[in-house]
Amino acid sequence: MRKSCLFGRSLFALAAAAFLATPSLAHAQAGIDPAATAWLLTATALVLLMTIPALALFYAGLVRLKNSLSVLMHCTAITCLVSVLWFAGGYSLAFTSGGPLLGDLSQVFLAATQRDSLRGAVPETAFFMFQMTFAIITPALIVGAFAERMKFAAVMVFTALWSLIVYAPVAHWVWGGGWLAERGVLDFAGGLVVHTTAGVSALILAAAVGKRDGFPLHLDPPHNPALTMVGGAMLWVGWYGFNAGSALAADANAAMAMTVTHLSAAAAGLTWAVIEAVRFGKPSLVGMVTGVIAGLATVTPASGYIGPAAGVAIGIAASIVCFVAVRLVRQKVRIDDALDVFAVHGVGGMLGTALVAVFAAPGLGGVGYPAATAGMSNQLGVQLLAIIAVAAWSGLATYAIVAVTRRLVGLTAKPEHIEDGLDLSEHGERAFSP
Repeated sequence: MRKSCLFGRSLFALAAAAFLATPSLAHAQAGIDPAATAWLLTATALVLLMTIPALALFYAGLVRLKNSLSVLMHCTAITCLVSVLWFAGGYSLAFTSGGPLLGDLSQVFLAATQRDSLRGAVPETAFFMFQMTFAIITPALIVGAFAERMKFAAVMVFTALWSLIVYAPVAHWVWGGGWLAERGVLDFAGGLVVHTTAGVSALILAAAVGKRDGFPLHLDPPHNPALTMVGGAMLWVGWYGFNAGSALAADANAAMAMTVTHLSAAAAGLTWAVIEAVRFGKPSLVGMVTGVIAGLATVTPASGYIGPAAGVAIGIAASIVCFVAVRLVRQKVRIDDALDVFAVHGVGGMLGTALVAVFAAPGLGGVGYPAATAGMSNQLGVQLLAIIAVAAWSGLATYAIVAVTRRLVGLTAKPEHIEDGLDLSEHGERAFSP
């Protein structure tokens, strides 16, 4: 019996040694940072969670009951569609060397990626997946602008064109070595790439699909604020992956990005509640959660470059500016951006992109400036140039994509379908049984 056990142990040891000595495995492990890889895989799951189910639930609670399933459907369908498009060509256009405006086609269908291919110290497939989740949530944010009135076929056509024409080029400009990256622009996790593109495009699309009946003074209130809070809370947690994951390492930068992200969200939520209490006499749950999201969106571009006090300051500024923007869009400009995508994400992203030039200063607890700018004033100039360029491209391209979409499949649902609710008219289902 004893000899049998010794033989078994020896056999196991020989098998383990042979397995570890296999050339393909040894090669696969060379150069990989296990901690960074583990954190990036975790962050990828957190960012996907932000779209399904977090953003889907957040938006579903804000619309009328008869349209809540349609919002869930939009977020789910966008997740599926953009995932395939990112594999087919979006990733290649965004993250290959190419030129200053666009990447090349060398990574179409991940043609140049092997199991052991690396991107820095992490597997290329991990980087591909992480960036895919950003590409997914960005057009999903736009859903809030046209909620309750856009045809499902139009959502799909618009999203496909927008992902390749707007998102992929801007991602290349900022994160893929493009012309803004060469000028030293700072956008740690997507103030430009995600929030500015989605916010500006949302405003254009909301104007194109038209207003809901009763806008702006006689609209039904959100049907389920509790559902919105659940979705908002999940977004808050997922945002740790969004911002801290963008460090692409399990290090001090990731830890600080998570810290300032949380502090900005908390400060913004409190600030929005105070504003509502002063202005309306009562703070609302929807308002406080909206403030949290504004703080998260605004700190996103700055999160890897600033200190804790700056995170609080950005959160306070986010709620003040975004609260004013909501009222301006609704009451002055009178565009029915149903769930305030431009006012919260667009304005917040642009505000945070500008403020990073101030709060990145070492004297304010920041990490300093890249060699291409080497100072606050120069950095501010680059940040403002980037805001203008990204906003202009997003707006003009969206206008053209809307025209193409309208011609191909139409844009706004029929009045009788809107009256019945998109849940039944577009999908033949209800979110909740009577």
